[in-house]
Amino acid sequence: MLVSAKEMLAKARAGHYAVGQFNINNLEWTKAILLTAEEMKSPVILGVSEGAGKYMCGYDTIVGMVNGMIKGLGITVPVALHLDHGSYEGAYKCIEAGFSSVMFDGSHYPIDENIAKTRELVEVCNKKGLSLEAEVGAIGGEEDGVIGGGEVADPKECKMIADLGVTMLAAGIGNIHGKYPENWAGLRFDVLEAISNEVGEDMPLVLHGGTGIPADMIKRAISLGVSKINVNTECQLAFAAATRQYIEEGKDLVGKGFDPRKVLAPGVEAIKATVKEKIELFGSANKA
Repeated sequence: MLVSAKEMLAKARAGHYAVGQFNINNLEWTKAILLTAEEMKSPVILGVSEGAGKYMCGYDTIVGMVNGMIKGLGITVPVALHLDHGSYEGAYKCIEAGFSSVMFDGSHYPIDENIAKTRELVEVCNKKGLSLEAEVGAIGGEEDGVIGGGEVADPKECKMIADLGVTMLAAGIGNIHGKYPENWAGLRFDVLEAISNEVGEDMPLVLHGGTGIPADMIKRAISLGVSKINVNTECQLAFAAATRQYIEEGKDLVGKGFDPRKVLAPGVEAIKATVKEKIELFGSANKA
């Protein structure tokens, strides 16, 4: 059964650890993430971008797959199904389809419009018992064709959005989607600390672009209120590398090595290893 992310993130904020959001792209990814979370006894958030939603035949298909998998695999840890970087329209579509959590990314709107749309969605989500993530300050890099300049969030604007009653708040602090360049300046901990002070100790903060951030930065971010960390690119890279190795070694030419279940298996194991590593780093193991 899918759950809101509210309780798991409140516990993470109070317990000084973070829950991982791992984006899903198909059945194999979803299965790998759920099995690893169950093994680690960790709550988990399955993230779905709007592009991935289209790729997987729509939000109704995704909800059916995830609910069926939770039942079929005997998953007992808390699982939230979350729209990642959702548009205003996309958020409503996911709510209708049965997601247990949504993100409305209004960071590209003027702050007044971001506030107005977020306030409306807070009311809708509260009535339905769903969790809602909002964003202030754009995350750098590209996701589904949306390019963010990596603008650092204004702590005062973060406070304005947090006060609307959102469940969690994503704030730009120099983080980016995708691979981090060699000349990346690092996270702006001064800004993160100012945001944390403004919104208060009860507001879980979200760190997007979790791939490639050094472990010491991750731990410091958690100490400053980050309670949800998003990982996507790192799983993609691990999956691609393992699949490439399988093909390059010619294993698909031996026996029935061409069976897609065999071709995809190394990539699935690579995702499991990546998710396990992140759960350990984030500190959410045995917190279910």
